[in-house]
Amino acid sequence: MSKTNEKMEPHSVKLVEELNEKAKKFRRELLIMTTHSGSGHPSSSLSVIDIITALYFHHMRHKPKDPKWEDRDRFVLSKGHGCPALYVVLAEMGYFPKEELSTHRKLGSILQGHPDMKTPGVEIPTGSLGQGLSVACGMAIAGKLDNKNYHVYVIIGDGEMDEGNIWEAIMSAVRYKLDNLTVILDRNYFQLDGPTEEIIPLNPLPDKWQAFGWNVMEIDGHNMWDILDSLDEACEVKGKPTIIIAHTIKGKGVSFVEGENKYHGKALTEEELARALEELK
Repeated sequence: MSKTNEKMEPHSVKLVEELNEKAKKFRRELLIMTTHSGSGHPSSSLSVIDIITALYFHHMRHKPKDPKWEDRDRFVLSKGHGCPALYVVLAEMGYFPKEELSTHRKLGSILQGHPDMKTPGVEIPTGSLGQGLSVACGMAIAGKLDNKNYHVYVIIGDGEMDEGNIWEAIMSAVRYKLDNLTVILDRNYFQLDGPTEEIIPLNPLPDKWQAFGWNVMEIDGHNMWDILDSLDEACEVKGKPTIIIAHTIKGKGVSFVEGENKYHGKALTEEELARALEELK
């Protein structure tokens, strides 16, 4: 795992290729998992898998054999319905046996439909939208008070920004100068009921976050170079929190799922899964 608080060296082509291959593998695994369980949010997971892969396999400090290590970086998946992406990554890292993936959403499983603390590696239950950023702020404040050097990362959804609690947290993070907090916004332009801009328009998002006092970056959320560089830059910012607005595609990687909101909360059929796996070879 990389050291977020040390000076980063330029990323290599080999590293980026390895992370991209891992992300492709995870796309296959999360689709298999959700199809076999007959439920879940495959398209919402596909839009964030590149980011979660970069965080866990390169950027964050963490110990799978010691999930409660005091100096670990913290990760909060505020858009909890995207947890299939987190589960396949945690399994690959060794937080729990990969065989557990086949129990997804089954009674008694450690892998429920939204993150739960019974899952090794999960910091906090999430999925009641709007609350994850507030929890992450609390973690970051605790780090400051305890003189800990850890960084807190949180992924929020763009539909989630309809929640007033998000904006309260945005103000609080600036008030407490939480430069140990980085938010990644999964900007895929969709929420449960349809396109975000047709429900409650969010644009101009960069201007809004900047007006509240945040360090703001915009990236292609599927470009591994962009992801790695932005995470590095966020760790160098002092005196204010950072928001990385990651422009993504819901269902990224599977042509017939990309940009289709009908897969929000709906697993692929076995026939669709076969088509998707063929594309992801």
